[in-house]
Amino acid sequence: MNSGRTGLLGAIARYRGRDIELKTPGQLQAMRAAGALVASTLAAVVEQTKPGVSTADLDAVAEQTIRAAGAVPSFLGYHGFPGSICASVNEQIVHGIPSPSLVLAEGDLISVDCGAILEGWHGDAAVTIPVGNVAAADLALSEACRGALAAGIAAVRPGARLTDVSFAIQEACREAANRDGADYGIVAEYGGHGIGTSMHMDPFLPNHGDAGHGPKLRPGMALAVEPMLTAGDPETVELEDGWTVVTASGGRAVHWEHTVAVTEDGPWLLTAPADEDTVLGS
Repeated sequence: MNSGRTGLLGAIARYRGRDIELKTPGQLQAMRAAGALVASTLAAVVEQTKPGVSTADLDAVAEQTIRAAGAVPSFLGYHGFPGSICASVNEQIVHGIPSPSLVLAEGDLISVDCGAILEGWHGDAAVTIPVGNVAAADLALSEACRGALAAGIAAVRPGARLTDVSFAIQEACREAANRDGADYGIVAEYGGHGIGTSMHMDPFLPNHGDAGHGPKLRPGMALAVEPMLTAGDPETVELEDGWTVVTASGGRAVHWEHTVAVTEDGPWLLTAPADEDTVLGS
């Protein structure tokens, strides 16, 4: 990606998608390998998530899994971040720092965001994990977010506009709130992004907004689609550690994410498990 253009011409180029990195089929296959590793890493973390386990323990599991595959954790050292995963518990939305003192308890929710670099290509995905027996309202919140992710992924198609994905996420959240009789908030300050040779690339992908805006999606683009929902007011606060983002109200938050490629055959889930058929046809 050429990110050097500035001013009006740069803005026009970004709007039209000219500064968005396009991958060849072979390069997308390389990203698929990185994404499959992220999926297996998250599966290992899910297996170890239980009451009495610290978020530092989960971070160690992730780093060991990634390095054993000959890859590097994307997050570790990124702008100084000290962990291989983001481990965000309960009211923490994103960027939670793994800690030996943060020990999971029955009824907690933990969102784990994980990235890996394999042969120069990035994969990025997140899951929300219930710890033991979790309140029904928390499970519904997580399922609403997961459904919004699925709706966003389904909109990642050639010829669509970027904010068609945003609108699909927004409408899925609204429909879930109506169905559940709940107040779900969409976190506005954070969203998805382009991904490939770097973890965060153009374009920024909002999780809400009107359809029909932004660059057209073209085969070879890859996006990290990642809705974040809150129970109630989505206002956020960043903690003094400079990373952890929490809900201002103290309400619970959830986060789900996949890395998705645009192909002529439909969205390709690059961070699905290696043994899954990952192209979603028309």
